[in-house]
Amino acid sequence: MKHVRFTFFLIFYITTHTITSQNSISFWQNSDTLNTKRRNTIYITEAAAASTALIGLNQLWYANHPRSSFHAINDNNEWLQMDKMGHIMSSYYVGKTGMNLLKWAGESKKNQLLYGATLGFAFLTTVEVLDGFSEEWGFSTGDMVANATGTGLLVGQELLWDEQRILLKYSFHTTKYADIRPETLGENFIEQSLKDYNGQTYWLSANIWSFSKGSSFPKWLNIAVGYSADGMLYGTKSDQLESDYTFQRQRQFYLSFDVDLSKVKTQSKFLKTVFSTINFIKIPAPTIEFNSKNQPKFYLLYF
Repeated sequence: MKHVRFTFFLIFYITTHTITSQNSISFWQNSDTLNTKRRNTIYITEAAAASTALIGLNQLWYANHPRSSFHAINDNNEWLQMDKMGHIMSSYYVGKTGMNLLKWAGESKKNQLLYGATLGFAFLTTVEVLDGFSEEWGFSTGDMVANATGTGLLVGQELLWDEQRILLKYSFHTTKYADIRPETLGENFIEQSLKDYNGQTYWLSANIWSFSKGSSFPKWLNIAVGYSADGMLYGTKSDQLESDYTFQRQRQFYLSFDVDLSKVKTQSKFLKTVFSTINFIKIPAPTIEFNSKNQPKFYLLYF
């Protein structure tokens, strides 16, 4: 189910961000004052898109599983919290897109934060409530904390700096584990990028120049701290111990360089759109890994 949410996030983010990144035609430029037609169009479109997505989830997913009375679960020990990182990122970027849409409409900064930046949290909360009425899953307080964290990172930076100096980013590489449990971890590259937590890495990517704007640092240069996990075939260690596999589960932390593509200078409107849209992807770079085995590793290029 969490993979379905992440897929929705990717489709919503890429589609809307591509549109709002266009600057070649005045229609796509941000309004200096409140444009009520734009604002109303945004609210109506968001409501229709969210309703369609929720109805689709209900028919294609929840309808195939038994219903139950509302109940909560504690899944905080699953997947070494990698699923929670997905929640944080989804909430952050859907909220960022909602905020940018209202900026395009000329809404006040206050309303951008109140009604735009909270879009991801609101949508994911609704899905979480639906989980609560499904016998297969349940309302997860851990997921809610993760959703709030993503929104908090977005809103907090806007209140503190009026910009996003620290971005959430994502990278992925294929692993051997998906071949063992393809039904759970994915049967092809696209599925694995969403399902195989062993190959996913989530990053906090800080723009160096933004913290020292009088310096000579390249404006596009970031330093990134990443988190990943390895050795997971099942959500919990106990489930894995009961299986036929003995991979050691471990946490992994990374230190690397990154590029803020939105700060790369180019005269091409097309490239600006592409760079801005894919800026949630961590650029491969030299990386140091620190893990729970106390065996640091160096990668010339880490994906």
